[in-house]
Amino acid sequence: MNVALTIVLAVQMLTALIMIGLILVQHGKGADMGAAFGSGGSGSLLGASGSANFMSRATAVLATIFFVATLALAYFGGPKTSPGSSVLEGTAVTAPVVPGAGQIPGSSAPAAAGSDASVPPATVVPGAGQIPTK
Repeated sequence: MNVALTIVLAVQMLTALIMIGLILVQHGKGADMGAAFGSGGSGSLLGASGSANFMSRATAVLATIFFVATLALAYFGGPKTSPGSSVLEGTAVTAPVVPGAGQIPGSSAPAAAGSDASVPPATVVPGAGQIPTK
């Protein structure tokens, strides 16, 4: 399965690079419209722009291959879970220990367990953090 994922990833990267090249080489529809106003008459202003040429069709085919490769990577490369289970079941969430946590001036919360002892405790100011009333 690992070899298949590598092949699909290589196909996806190659199609992405080729698509970038093809898109950069193509000219936009605005170039034809500019030519219709004064520099030649290569396109019509409101008429049909003609059938799709080789480059636009190749871009569409490469985009389809890219999306299929992306879906295959998402399906086969995702985490393996048993039916009916959650993706988050095997994860354990632990809060990082921040030195000096709980030592905000004006708060009366105790320091977090495992905090750095070299940080001096903050002085508690009476009435700090309260909303003044009239």
